Amino acid sequence: MRIFKQFIKKLIISITHSLSKTRVGILFGLTLFEEVSERVLKKYLMNNVKSINHNGIEMQFSVPNQLNQFRVDSFSTKEPETLEWIDSFSEDLILWDIGANIGLYSIYAVKARNTRVYAFEPSVFNLELLARNCFLNQSEKQVVIMPIALNDTMGANQVWMTTTDWGGALTTFGRNFGWDGKKIKTEFEFQTFGMSMDQALDLLQLPIPDYIKMDVDGLEHFILIGGSKVLSQIRGILIEVNDNFKEQSETCEQLLSKAGLTLINKRHADMFEGTKFSSIYNQIWSRS
Repeated sequence: MRIFKQFIKKLIISITHSLSKTRVGILFGLTLFEEVSERVLKKYLMNNVKSINHNGIEMQFSVPNQLNQFRVDSFSTKEPETLEWIDSFSEDLILWDIGANIGLYSIYAVKARNTRVYAFEPSVFNLELLARNCFLNQSEKQVVIMPIALNDTMGANQVWMTTTDWGGALTTFGRNFGWDGKKIKTEFEFQTFGMSMDQALDLLQLPIPDYIKMDVDGLEHFILIGGSKVLSQIRGILIEVNDNFKEQSETCEQLLSKAGLTLINKRHADMFEGTKFSSIYNQIWSRS
């Protein structure tokens, strides 16, 4: 099946390239055939769906590229602590998934615990896939997609992206540095609107979350700075923190402790040991 899919992809590209060299192609212009090719190829890739099962929970995800194939294949092993944390929820709670990406954990929270999720994701490339995955899993009525960037202040600012691939990460907003505090290598950028957690709560009239999952590749502490009202009322938070990025790790510890939360655990999967990401952990904080 995999070989067949690769053959179809190459066939579409080959036909388009050949047509572009014909008299008709020259008459209508190469752009027309490129556009048709992109539309056909995109539809084909997006319709490539994989089913997985975790703890008896059946889910389906669109896998248009190798990155998303990896995300789905490693669902149960890449962040087992995140899945266990979600499994600990009571039913019918509210989760803010900040840095939702393509919606893996948002959808699992819906399917496993009937959670109401507000999925914050500013990447224009990930939003389509996030929406598709919610629809594939009949979760579109329980996941509210929030296409805004969270920050410590309100206003328009720059988004810097290291990739335009569907499912890509390592995106930053307002400040051009990544998970390690260093400037990122930018492949694409645009402007969008951002606001703080407290402003999202008040101005958008969102419900107070019971739990927050936050994974934004280095900007976690700035989002916490703008969320004192929200943090004072949550039951707990799972947040990605880099122990070697001292500004981030120390600010997160200070703000979460001030909010009355206690660090319960910090973990990462064995696959990260010995890699450049070995100092990054998912920290789990809870209200005593």
